[in-house]
Formats: sequence, structure tokens, C-alpha cells
Amino acid sequence: MKNSSYKSAALGVLGTAIAAVGTLTLYSPPVVHGESLNDTVSTLQNISDTYVKVAEETSHSVVFIEISKTMATPAAFQGGRGGNGFPMPRSFDPRGYNMPMPQQQQEPMPVGTGSGFIISPDGYIVTNNHVAADSDGLKVTLEDGRQFDATLVGTDPQTEVALLKIDAEGLPAVTLGDSDKVRVGEWILAVGSPFGLDFTVTSGIVSAQGRSEVGIVDYANFIQTDAAINPGNSGGPLINLRGEVIGMNTAILSQSGGNNGIGFSIPINMVKYVVDDLKDDGKVDRGFLGISIQNLTPELSGWFDLEGDQGALIAEVIEGSPAANAGLQQDDIVLQFDGHVVKDAGALRSRVATTKPGKSLSMEVLRDGQKMEKTIELGRLDSDEIIAGREAQAGQHRMGIHLQDLTPEIAGQLGFTGEHGVVISQVEPGSQADRAGIEPGCIVTEVNRKPVSNVKEFKESLENGKRKDTVLLNVQKDGHSRYVALKFS
Repeated sequence: MKNSSYKSAALGVLGTAIAAVGTLTLYSPPVVHGESLNDTVSTLQNISDTYVKVAEETSHSVVFIEISKTMATPAAFQGGRGGNGFPMPRSFDPRGYNMPMPQQQQEPMPVGTGSGFIISPDGYIVTNNHVAADSDGLKVTLEDGRQFDATLVGTDPQTEVALLKIDAEGLPAVTLGDSDKVRVGEWILAVGSPFGLDFTVTSGIVSAQGRSEVGIVDYANFIQTDAAINPGNSGGPLINLRGEVIGMNTAILSQSGGNNGIGFSIPINMVKYVVDDLKDDGKVDRGFLGISIQNLTPELSGWFDLEGDQGALIAEVIEGSPAANAGLQQDDIVLQFDGHVVKDAGALRSRVATTKPGKSLSMEVLRDGQKMEKTIELGRLDSDEIIAGREAQAGQHRMGIHLQDLTPEIAGQLGFTGEHGVVISQVEPGSQADRAGIEPGCIVTEVNRKPVSNVKEFKESLENGKRKDTVLLNVQKDGHSRYVALKFS
């Protein structure tokens, strides 16, 4: 029986039950859409049995983690398990429950709890960075009650992944799935230790994919779920009905600190990539493109002959970067990266973040309305760089700026060398340019995709624009470049 039939079948059973109220007449089991009630109950029981089997098989691989820190003096309590006061969206705070602290305590004291799961029989365990990174001691409890002191192999704050190791063999490891195949609407289970209640199982569905703009970590394309996850679930697995781990539970969107039906999990493919590098040398090696990118808006899409707003717009190509060497240009829109469709700027950054430096791959870009394929060899990301260069934010507001020619004297005062364009001398408070983040001192180098060198050219490009309701500007500030589409008032 297909999933879409379950609801209608249940409603049919309810209708039959209501119709039977008030009569004592014996009758045969009702028929619901061609099936008897017994058949329907049997189908639903099979679904229930699937949940039970997945929970039984995977719970053996989930661990309870106790976090210890050495306290020299009493510290301020963090409240109940999970803590309070974090900005939204918030990562789970692994802090533990209140307890009296002796004065001048020099021994490690338990300060919180978290979750994790075993990924190999020889004792490797993954959890969240915020569970493990600042601890002085980590104690892991298996489902069978055995306890081990864990060694922190490495952490990656930019993805919120940490790798632990315990001295044990023959452990029940989880089966790792493929998060690229996750579908919105599929049923899942979350296993962990919410509020210290170890080995708790909850269920729900995949609510959304590719949540990258939630302000939690640098490189992630989160799976969103409505499965009940709470403080203490951090580091626990998100599991599909085949018993495969598809994500690591990491954060919730909540005003109270408890479950509101919006949770975020790191895709397991990203976890795999990070773990492999942490195993090798304790740090993560990432690819580097060398472009400044931004999300598309309907206004921007219209300027670049693109239907819809999928893709990542290149606002700047860094000179001498792999992107420049491959022939990528400002104004290009990245549609595919290494065979994967690019939904937005965050998705591209995440793809690059999980691709090895030195790999040669193809990128599909849209340039002047024409699709083309480029081959690029990724460079290596330095620690102070961003995955794809610098990610810009798109503006989409009305005009509200005052301009003047960019003279050598003004360029020198603003720190620009060899730049052409016009300088923004004033931004009207409350205007859409102001809301778009345009500031006095910004340099406009293009108007409607045409280079400008003075205010006269700016006005000519404005008048000759193909769209009369908006203007497209390329704006530079502090060495960064981005596109802004402003609506006329």
C-alpha cells in the first residue's frame, strides 16, 4: 500500500466506526478502498514494526557523552540541562544540570551531556564540536552500560563536527547513508539523550533540504526536520527507515530552548568528508575557488536572462585564483558544480567545502544567456580565506544615493588603486540603498552590467537600461565586490 493511501485509509476506518455507533448488529470487517480493516491494520502494523526494528538496530550504536571541566573556583550555573540565552538559531548547549560546586575544586567536574554515534567497530565516534571542543574530559557510555574515557581526535568548528576515539573493538557501528538522496517528506528517526534522558527515540519527517542561511556554521547545507530534538540531542544521528544515518543533529530554532518542530542536522556526506580528514591529520583540507558569490533574487535574475532564482551569481573573481585560471568571469551564474545542481550561494560553498584540493572538475555557468561548461582545478583553502572567495549579500531596494566622480585624490583617501567608477558620497537614511547596506565611500564600477568611469556615464547607463523599474549596480567596498539591484522610487 502506498504511503499516500495511509491517511485516506485511516479516515475511512474512522467513518465506518462513527456509522456503527448505536447499533449492536454484528458485521464483517469493513472494506476501506478495496482492503478490509484487518488488512489496513496489518499494513499500519508493518510500518510500526519498521520503526521498532530501526530503533532497535541503531540504538546499539548511539552513545551518551558526559562532559567534564576542571573548575578552580565556582562557576555561574547555566540553568537546566541545555542552558539558556543563546541567539536564534541556537546550537544545542551541552551544559548539564545544576549541582553544588565545592570551593577551589581542582578535579574535573561533570558540566554537561551530549550524544554521539559509533562509525567504526574500532571505537571511532562522531559528535558535535560544541559538545566536545572545550572539555577537559569526555566519558562515553554505550547502550549496554559499558563506559570509556574518550580521546578527542579532532574538531572542525566550521562544520560543527568532532571525532572521538575510545579504546574498544568489535563495536556496533551505524550504517552511513547518502544525504544527497534524502527527500523532503521522508520519514526519519532521531536518537539521542535530550535533557540527559539517554537513548531516546523520536520520529518525524524531513521538512526541508539545503538550509544554509541560518547563521549556525560557515559550511553546512542543513537537513531540516520536525522530529523532536532538544538540548542533549547534539551529536545524535538522524536515521531513515532503511536504518541508514543521513545526518547529525546539531541545532534547533527555538525561543524557549525546547523543541518547536524546527531542527537542523548536518548532512552525513559532509560528516564523512570531515571525519576522513580528521582521522588522517586532525584537521580538514578544503578546496578553494576564488570567487565572491551571492544569492540570486527575482530582480537580479531578470538582469541575467535567467528564469527562476536558482544558482550562484559571481560578483567578483580573485586575480590569479583557480576560478580566474579556468576562465570564470564576473557576471557568470554557476548552475552546476561537479555534476550537482547549485541551488544558491550556500550550496556552492558547501560543495566546494567537501571537495579535495587539486581535483579537476566541471562547472556549468550561464554567461550572457548562454550555458557553457568550464573545467577547473581546485586550489587549497588557507585558514583565513572563505571557501569560494567572499560571499556577498544581494540588495533589492530603491535608489537613495548621491554620486561624484572618482578622482585620484578621492581614490587615494578611500584606499582604492587603479579603480574606475563613481563614488557614493551620501546615502539617504531609510532609503532602500541604505537598507541594502550601501554606504558613503562605496565605489560603483558597473551600472546595468556596463562599466562606468564618471557620473555622466552612470546616468547614460541608467537611461539606457533594459529595465525601467530597477537598476543593477556593482559596488565595491573594502576590497569586496557585490551586485545590488535597486528599485526606482
